[in-house]
Amino acid sequence: EVQLQASGGGLVLAGGSLTVSCAVSGFTLDDRAIAWFRQVPGKEREGVACIPGIGRVTYYKDSVKGRFTISRDNVENTVYLQMNDLLPGDTAVYYCAASSFGPGCPAPFYVASWYQNWGQGTQVTVSS
Repeated sequence: EVQLQASGGGLVLAGGSLTVSCAVSGFTLDDRAIAWFRQVPGKEREGVACIPGIGRVTYYKDSVKGRFTISRDNVENTVYLQMNDLLPGDTAVYYCAASSFGPGCPAPFYVASWYQNWGQGTQVTVSS
């Protein structure tokens, strides 16, 4: 059974840092790209970053470039999203998702319907 378990959310002051994790089971990270999305009430889910199952090229939403870093540990079967210089506008529920299209990130990566499996989400709140 494919499962994604997101964790690590919390409350942080603006300018601070937080790392959220996505532990996957039922498949190996080599086989599928993983993306992080976020959603606030009343808005559509938006893609934040994507990392392929193989290779090093990663993709980011413009507003998080230079502040967020997505990485993976293929031994632990876990994907991380390190978030630095957090802003109140980063406040959202963060979800990880596994691509329906194998190890490469979809183009564009931020289309939510292109991801077959989703984690349950973890709340990130940035206070000013």
